Amino acid sequence: MDSESGPQPRKTERLCAVRGAWCVVPEPPAQTGMFVLVEMVDTVRIPPWQFERKLNDSIAEELNKKLANKVVYNVGLCICLFDITKLEDAYVFPGDGASHTKVHFRYVVFHPFLDEILIGKIKGCSPEGVHVSLGFFDDILIPPESLQQPAKFDEAEQVWVWEYETEEGAHDLYMDTGEEIRFRVVDESFVDTSPTGPSSADATTSSEELPKKEAPYTLVGSISEPGLGLLSWWTSN
Repeated sequence: MDSESGPQPRKTERLCAVRGAWCVVPEPPAQTGMFVLVEMVDTVRIPPWQFERKLNDSIAEELNKKLANKVVYNVGLCICLFDITKLEDAYVFPGDGASHTKVHFRYVVFHPFLDEILIGKIKGCSPEGVHVSLGFFDDILIPPESLQQPAKFDEAEQVWVWEYETEEGAHDLYMDTGEEIRFRVVDESFVDTSPTGPSSADATTSSEELPKKEAPYTLVGSISEPGLGLLSWWTSN
């Protein structure tokens, strides 16, 4: 946080609700990494049996239980607590022996910017494209039109192939599972997966038909330019 005196230009911000907490999400700067710090405010409940511990330790544990490895709509994938910037007064309400403290904190969030170059591993291939994993995040798709061209899908091997043209003819370069791949982030999608009540349409459908589970946060990648694709393609001897 800026501690300099005097008036400072106000950053463009957007507010986002996080299960009862409010996030202040600054617009990303021109250059940043795939991890960003997000300012959040939440009221944390500490049960009586934790009163013997340090308050900051108990609050950090509760915040990580609530947010770690969760996707916050229009914010990104929460990784871990970075720091606690302010603790307001704690209150004990009638009928509840726990303390309730309003906490201002910063959280590390995975949210790469568009056009950022990332390196992951191929998780698998399908007619929809190449599925990529970063280890901690798997919902990345490189669609067929964003592969190195010309490309074809090998039904027998279930793998995408780049038909690389040379003077001696075409060479098939396979995008095998487990291979490291460099790609550019070209799009992102957030889906609100918060639970909702049953609708009249749901009541008419068969109980055996389960709705398709959607990923709350997905990235779309591209390798359709020189230097992108499998690392082995561009390794110089």
